[in-house]
Amino acid sequence: MCKVSVIVPFYNVEEYIERSIKSVVEQTLKDIEIILVNDGSKDGSEEIAQKYINMYPNKIKYLKKKNGGLADARNYAIPYATGEYIAFLDSDDYIEEDMYKEMYETAKLDNADVVECDYFWEYPEETIRSSGKQYKDKHDMLVNSRVVAWNKLIKRDVLINSGVEFSVGLRYEDVEFFYKLIPFINSISIVKKPFVHYVQRESSISNVQNEKTADIIKILNNVIDYYKEKNLFEEYKVDLEYIYSRYILCSSLLRMVMIEDKNKRGKVINYAWDSLNKKFPNWKKNPYIKEKNQKNYYMLSITPQTLKIYSKLGRIRIIRKKIQEKFI
Repeated sequence: MCKVSVIVPFYNVEEYIERSIKSVVEQTLKDIEIILVNDGSKDGSEEIAQKYINMYPNKIKYLKKKNGGLADARNYAIPYATGEYIAFLDSDDYIEEDMYKEMYETAKLDNADVVECDYFWEYPEETIRSSGKQYKDKHDMLVNSRVVAWNKLIKRDVLINSGVEFSVGLRYEDVEFFYKLIPFINSISIVKKPFVHYVQRESSISNVQNEKTADIIKILNNVIDYYKEKNLFEEYKVDLEYIYSRYILCSSLLRMVMIEDKNKRGKVINYAWDSLNKKFPNWKKNPYIKEKNQKNYYMLSITPQTLKIYSKLGRIRIIRKKIQEKFI
């Protein structure tokens, strides 16, 4: 058993994968294994990966499968991981050299089931730091967690015993994965250092808005169903209601209004609004939403009428962007 297994799926990322792999093999924590998962790449990614496999045959495991998406590749690799802790890294991102050393040391010191770190949103024009804080309990974790998988170490026993996997065929798989994992986490620690460079690519799936943007509703419904199946829904109902509302009305709505096709945009926005009000008809009375902050004020302002305004504003942004691309 090694200390940390790092799962790195890749698909057609020849422009980024070398930087990603290099950042893992150069970790100051030496007792790690790297599991590269070729998810059916058709570009030069495999050749780049093979170069590092030849250089580090005792450190890198290589898996190859038909294309099934990021979630499928991660699930495929988990049984091959032998580390005490498991980490996930996306192949277009890269990490600082001390990441796994400091996070593993924190995990052992705190006897933590999960350790997470801060990270950078890396845009072409700027870099923004995401800073987290220590969670008080599981309720706090549900409401305030950064649900991404790639800034965490997860104890292998916790992950395997929970049976939680990534949802295949849907976007936002990290959301469902981490919310389902929370009931099994007894302790989580935070390393207040930004170790991950989360690279923002305009062409990435998460930045292309279409009908798949509505996958977030399926993801959230899966989470609600899971908590009901585990007889946990009543205990966490207030938390789940708030995060359901927040996802639908904040980050997801901002994506939905950027769908170019007018009919699809309206259909998805209406579907999201109807889903929220059917699932949680009294969401405006949620205790969290009564807390005074700008996000809550904004959420409470949403009505069918304001949704139409936001949809039109989104269309204006699309047109402006196309003009800029053409003439600038």
